[in-house]
Amino acid sequence: MTKRVLPYRIPAQDVVSAGPWRLVVEDGEVPLPEALADWDYQMDLHVRRTVRVDPDRARKETGLPTGAALMLSAAWTATGSNLSGPAQHVRLTETAEASVELDFRLLGADLGGLLRLDTALLLAERRNDVRPSSPRRAGSVLWSDREVVRLQGDAPQFPMAVLDFSLTSFPDNAAWHLQISGGLESATMGSLLLLVNERNTVTTTAFQNAAKPRPIDRVVLSAVYADAARIMIEHALTREDFAEDAHFPDGSLGATMLSLFDQLFPAQAIADIRLRRSQSPALFTSDLQAAVKIFEVA
Repeated sequence: MTKRVLPYRIPAQDVVSAGPWRLVVEDGEVPLPEALADWDYQMDLHVRRTVRVDPDRARKETGLPTGAALMLSAAWTATGSNLSGPAQHVRLTETAEASVELDFRLLGADLGGLLRLDTALLLAERRNDVRPSSPRRAGSVLWSDREVVRLQGDAPQFPMAVLDFSLTSFPDNAAWHLQISGGLESATMGSLLLLVNERNTVTTTAFQNAAKPRPIDRVVLSAVYADAARIMIEHALTREDFAEDAHFPDGSLGATMLSLFDQLFPAQAIADIRLRRSQSPALFTSDLQAAVKIFEVA
């Protein structure tokens, strides 16, 4: 087991007491779950947590002077989009114990995959008046923790946009279109885009209600996900570089395709499925339909 050793003193863990993350919903708040099965890219996440910090003790235990400014920081990282960023910073200059409420909203379009929420107590400014054993650089981490939430399950998830198909080259009456661009090494978030025809109110309403779908919404979403899975798998099978021994970067289209293939066709070889699609496309379609469990209620 590897233990991280910092080149400066850090305070005891109980200098910070962090409460659990909470998800803000229409009816109030609920504990942030380990996975959000009904999440999609149109669903923003509003999260909160209360953190108690003893700044004076943190300074004393690290050798920092009384006036050293500390900062409680929250940051996020999403593996599905390969995006990350700061969420909230709260500067701590007082000496008394402080209760800080971290409260922020993350845009669904920026997320996907695993969402990591990192909280850290940092040295806010560089200090040149401390001992060599004390933290001195701005951003030095004195305490941290991480919460991980899975935002997508077996169903493929991707960015989406709603537009009027009559203004595009797509058929006016088509309900949706999954657009795939770039090679398998390209980032998934930049390669996939689900376009939904705003004229098709049944489909657009289903995505608007994705967090709390009605029975009809579940049917529509199931059909869209099944069709998207078919398009993605067929696209992958046409590529010669799509194989079991291929190594694609994390967050790439190839890695996403391999993960989807393993979910839909566990313990089956890509070459076998590619041959089945070529020799018996109707059977391949039925196999894929069964694999995505179309219209099944979770």
